[in-house]
Amino acid sequence: MKIYWNDCRNAIRAFTLRRGWNAAKVLASYFLARWTRRPVQWGLPVMLSVEPTTACNLRCPECPSGLRAFTRDTGNLKADFFRRVVDELHRDLFFLYFYFQGEPYINPKFLDMVRHAHTLGLYTVTSTNGHFLDDDNARRTVESGLDRLIISVDGTTQETYEQYRIGGNLDQVLQGARNVVAWKRRLRARNPHIIFQFLVVRPNEHQIKDLRRLAREIGVDEVKLKTAQVYDYRHGHPLIPEQSRYARYARLPDGTWAPRHALHNHCWKLWHACVVTWDGLVVPCCFDKDAAHRLGDLKNAPFRAIWQNAAYRDFRRKILIGRSEIDICTNCTEGCRVWA
Repeated sequence: MKIYWNDCRNAIRAFTLRRGWNAAKVLASYFLARWTRRPVQWGLPVMLSVEPTTACNLRCPECPSGLRAFTRDTGNLKADFFRRVVDELHRDLFFLYFYFQGEPYINPKFLDMVRHAHTLGLYTVTSTNGHFLDDDNARRTVESGLDRLIISVDGTTQETYEQYRIGGNLDQVLQGARNVVAWKRRLRARNPHIIFQFLVVRPNEHQIKDLRRLAREIGVDEVKLKTAQVYDYRHGHPLIPEQSRYARYARLPDGTWAPRHALHNHCWKLWHACVVTWDGLVVPCCFDKDAAHRLGDLKNAPFRAIWQNAAYRDFRRKILIGRSEIDICTNCTEGCRVWA
């Protein structure tokens, strides 16, 4: 496994004794909960995802933002509300992810929020479709102190790219990546660690080698391959890759399809991480895209109270008893094993 030393250094910079102690408590409570089948929870989240916006400029076919399919309200995260939430948690928190649904750069205050999180010593990450990385935003991204920038590049030709990233322009995305690389060099900055994320689907699986070559030419730090989530997979789907190692689903003897991983009755995410929507709803994880499982509302209660409330305890208990009965878990790869 290749080690990216600058990225490791950025993560180490965020470490404090208090954050380390909090992480140890969370980990211990997770294993105790697995052993006792009781929803024991010590400490506060190690990782928090916040949603800058639900808006998106693209129309990707397996994304609620792209499909404009939300039943929940849409909007932008307000900077003062964000500061209130993060200021409550930052002494124990380690990682702050600026994404859930939507395109983060659509929020005009997004990079101001990144800068605030950076001043609090948090390791910050965002994921973008790359269409808003013009020269000015590229400079501001580097200056914000963002630690990791994930750019979705799901094809190396426009013809392939637009089969999933509907409405997208590959040349614009690649130029955005070049802009960030250029400003890193100009400002002699170590941040951000730039990743090309490749969502492997049938139309693009033949271009993986081309993407690695393209990333080297541009100066991107890393390439990551990601399996694609498909909602209607039971009878197959044209997005499921032919190369099984890149597919989240497997064909069964009766001709139907199912997730390749068997669900176990535990989930690390429910112990160490949390998602906050743009309007302050606390939901279990990134698979609850429509915020159907609302565990609290930060407009009405502090995070610490929500993290230990009855709704959270009940959800963790359900995970430990029968995870396959929870709708958002059935298409998830967390805490699972590959079938033999």
